[in-house]
Amino acid sequence: MKQERLLRVLLSPRISEKGMRGTEKHNSYVFRVIDSATKPEVKEAVESLFNTSVKEVRILNVKPKKKRFKGLEGKRKAWKKAYVTLQADQKLDIGIQ
Repeated sequence: MKQERLLRVLLSPRISEKGMRGTEKHNSYVFRVIDSATKPEVKEAVESLFNTSVKEVRILNVKPKKKRFKGLEGKRKAWKKAYVTLQADQKLDIGIQ
């Protein structure tokens, strides 16, 4: 796979309470990925960018939420999320304190 494509697959880490619980218990991390990303691409991107070995990748589509503001309806954008589980002896340093 091209290095240029791998650098664009991961957009940002998603830091939340649920994500931190997964990091502590199951050694898994949450990333926002591009809409066309596949499991093998995410796995290869994490392994090449962070020099780790990935055990499992799960991807899900986050559906848009409907929002209302002063009678006007709108909706948020849909996006894609990836849960990346690392091998037991691996860690990521993505700036989580």
